[in-house]
Amino acid sequence: MRKIVMFNFVSMDGFYAGEGDDISWHTVDAEFDNFSAGLIKRFDAVIFGRITYDLFAGFWPKVVDDPKAAPADRDIAKALDDMTKIVFSHGGLKPEWKGTEVHNEIDPEFIKKLKEKPGKDIVIYGSGTIVRQLTDLGLIDEYKVIVAPIILGKGKHLFAAAHQTTLTHTETKDFRGGNVLLTYAPFKRIN
Repeated sequence: MRKIVMFNFVSMDGFYAGEGDDISWHTVDAEFDNFSAGLIKRFDAVIFGRITYDLFAGFWPKVVDDPKAAPADRDIAKALDDMTKIVFSHGGLKPEWKGTEVHNEIDPEFIKKLKEKPGKDIVIYGSGTIVRQLTDLGLIDEYKVIVAPIILGKGKHLFAAAHQTTLTHTETKDFRGGNVLLTYAPFKRIN
């Protein structure tokens, strides 16, 4: 069965986006790009909310054939371009990025069937509202949180208003640029 993996930056104080959806504080360098280019090979579908989809669709398709882009960025762009993109949006989104499906609301049965289809794992980038809803539904199988070396003070909390969920730490990776990757799986009780 495919897994749904959340992969998100957060500030030291737990924000995934600053005021006005600012993400300029994400600490990205060649080491991180190379890591991300390797990780993205694990996925063949991505889940987005509307805001994150618009950010990605406005940037990554331009990188695919950009000779000035770093090779890791072109690898990420190509992988994203080839993926099925599932967007949850209430407003009349008319997607122009190939492979995009738009859904008005999260249907847990649709997500469960998506996980049962053959293929690679599914990733969620950004999309805090979607992350919270899928967390509350117990549908995220792995959380990859990149803690960036910054305190924002204001912004959007990744798990604001989510139900309490116990997790098990499975991995830590330090990056020279100051980011720390923390990986967790939902805690499963064994009776």
